[in-house]
Amino acid sequence: MLIVACIKQVPDTTQVKIDPVTNTLVREGIPFIMNPYDTHALETALQLKDRFGCKVAVLSMGPPNAEATLRKALAVGVDRAILLSDRCFGGADTLATSKVLAAAIKKLNDEVEPVGLVLCGKQTIDGDTAQVGPGIAVRLGYQQLTLVDKVEQLDIGNRSLVVSRKLEGRHERVQAPLPALLTVVREINRPRYPTVPMRLAAVDAVVETWDNQVLTLDTQTVGLKGSPTWVSKIFSPERAKGEIIGDGYADPQGAVDLLLEKLMEKDLLPL
Repeated sequence: MLIVACIKQVPDTTQVKIDPVTNTLVREGIPFIMNPYDTHALETALQLKDRFGCKVAVLSMGPPNAEATLRKALAVGVDRAILLSDRCFGGADTLATSKVLAAAIKKLNDEVEPVGLVLCGKQTIDGDTAQVGPGIAVRLGYQQLTLVDKVEQLDIGNRSLVVSRKLEGRHERVQAPLPALLTVVREINRPRYPTVPMRLAAVDAVVETWDNQVLTLDTQTVGLKGSPTWVSKIFSPERAKGEIIGDGYADPQGAVDLLLEKLMEKDLLPL
């Protein structure tokens, strides 16, 4: 059984700037990292490989420089790394992105080895939509289980798995047939670090590049042309400045009394 982990190269959001004219991200001089949620999806795939001997392939759609992110995945033990890169894929929203990734997964399933599990991070830190994973599942007809914080059981012979989902205020235990797609949360694991020999081996490892000559998708349905979502404006919301009142360390009761007085002045507490 083949496990596929989908990862994305994203700008380090601690240093992101917005172009005020074009309302797009300023990418020049910004360092790129593997999407943090995707590192947990990758680690989940590797842990299942360690336990069950499955093969792990990793996919990423992006520009040529995303190869660096795929080499990081090779350095921690994936068996195959594939970059989906073509000019016609550029400018894709979540709908068009899920179409390209789903096509690549289908190609692996049909031509390499049956795919039993697809793993994605809960969301990306640059878009925060959490739509790509479910979009892939719908296109492939896979069961989808989101917000997974533990893979409790995986029965390859009977083609089923049991997972725990982290919901608001509770956990949900779900059994589902394979093939399935999981989106995982940070709490599921702690990603491993590459060893020095693995890091050195990853430098010379092969990162495959699949363009649209390989996937043969209709160019009107991918990239910018296939993206119905348009961003009209990006801005930071204005926030009212707060007020520091009292000294909670020297006089905690006085600080509480002052806070209550301020709230009553604004009619936020009954008199």
